[in-house]
Amino acid sequence: MINQSHIIGTGSAMPERILSNKELEGIVDTTNEWIFRRSGIRERRISSNAKEESTTNLATKASVNALDMAAISPDELDMIVVGTVTPDRQFPSTACMVQEAINADKAAAFDVSAGCSGFLYALSVVNNAISCGTCKTALVVGVERLSSIINWRDRGTCVLLADGAGAVVVKARPNRGGILSNHLKSDGKFWEFLHASDGNTYLPATLKDVAKRPFHLKMQGNPLFKRAINCMSEIARDALVHNNLSTNDISLVVPHQANMRIIEALAKNIKIPMEKVYTNIHKYGNTSSATIPIALDEANREGRLMKDAHVLLVSFGAGLTWAASILQWTL
Repeated sequence: MINQSHIIGTGSAMPERILSNKELEGIVDTTNEWIFRRSGIRERRISSNAKEESTTNLATKASVNALDMAAISPDELDMIVVGTVTPDRQFPSTACMVQEAINADKAAAFDVSAGCSGFLYALSVVNNAISCGTCKTALVVGVERLSSIINWRDRGTCVLLADGAGAVVVKARPNRGGILSNHLKSDGKFWEFLHASDGNTYLPATLKDVAKRPFHLKMQGNPLFKRAINCMSEIARDALVHNNLSTNDISLVVPHQANMRIIEALAKNIKIPMEKVYTNIHKYGNTSSATIPIALDEANREGRLMKDAHVLLVSFGAGLTWAASILQWTL
């Protein structure tokens, strides 16, 4: 019998510093009202070099929380896959740095770069490994330190992005449920809609402890907004059809937290009431590949995920990439 991939633990970790919309009014030409109306964000977390909040540190904390919930020792892990576009180093991978930090000596470890879809891409890799019998227990992490690639003069992007990490422990089990399917898509023709551009010299005095990279994120907001809605809606429908499910069968949707208007349009397109959609963008902003695992951990700890309930995860990011997963929750 082919093993199913079951999530048996969730965890997340956020930087201490909260940066409010009001504070951003002193950094860039914007207002609290403008930010909230256009994005649904009220505040976000920004990491500090002085507080051990590197990409690896955040990923490690989230991983430890997930392992604790799963009651799994790190030496039981066969694989660690991290979705990120903001690793601490170009190499080695963040996954290898996390492996060292948690003493998971027996695991294969590597990163996946798929923009905001990184976590779902990483989850798909682990699910495939479990399905073909090469992995029994895995750690999947989504982590970003987007504050390090923000252009703090660009109000169209700096008000949206933030830092954080989320993680899940996935275990091979013969019983039904768990990850029912993963669906991945990409279209490189539109890479310029969201990409890294050379140069990142300006840093506001109030954010002097933020890490800084020699490049910054560049985004074409309007075309990206429209494509995100269409692609996420389409792949969500594909995932439902693949599993012979209707929207009535879905108990909770956990979407990528990019923009509240995108989330609301997605819900409308696939005919899911907003009461069934989990959102935390108002307090964390867009943490790219970390948004879904952070939201999944919060929903789990809040009791929003009932046993055997069907859960839809859906994302969209740079690449362009988009992805969806359907779970039957068994934790």
